[in-house]
Amino acid sequence: MNIFNLGGPGLGAQESERAIGAAVCSRKGCREGADWQLLWNNPRIHAPERRKVWLSCDEHRPWLEDYLQTRGLWKETVPFEAGEASVGEGN
Repeated sequence: MNIFNLGGPGLGAQESERAIGAAVCSRKGCREGADWQLLWNNPRIHAPERRKVWLSCDEHRPWLEDYLQTRGLWKETVPFEAGEASVGEGN
């Protein structure tokens, strides 16, 4: 039995649609397209070279950067171009 089939037919298709859907802002409740990649890591649990990625629209970039900087997690912000792999992809 495949655990991905437990939710009924079509669940696997829904999951793959989400995986390739439009890149949206990581701010809770925001559905705007992503313009920025905020690269971060938690030094208590991640290797120094590892980069996690949050995506951001122009409006929420300052809020998300401040959130990460306040906690000592922010590393850098770089532009996000739709269709390209994100800088931290695979991490």
